[in-house]
Amino acid sequence: MVVTTTNKVTSVLDLNTIEKYIKNIDIINSDKVIAPRLLQSKSYLKILSIFYLIKDTNVSITANIIENVIQSTYIFNNIILVLKPGVIKVSSKSNLAVIWINIWDLRLSH
Repeated sequence: MVVTTTNKVTSVLDLNTIEKYIKNIDIINSDKVIAPRLLQSKSYLKILSIFYLIKDTNVSITANIIENVIQSTYIFNNIILVLKPGVIKVSSKSNLAVIWINIWDLRLSH
């Protein structure tokens, strides 16, 4: 897999140029080249007012727990995490947390 980054807006013409270039490299089997595409979006999700301690325990919610929930929930299909989720307790006297999740949305734009 080849990943190309740019700080400019990419057009379909740019993607076609990249595809033609890669297919013309001698050591690459052009039949195996998949058409290039852009990620649909990079964004973050902020979850407010979730309990910091897991119900009926003294165990705090962690980034690993959040990752497991994301992986097992169908609404997050085609989503990958950019970084580990951030979990912050709202205050020392509160049992609420704020969670930040940085994601890439891999769905193809049609």
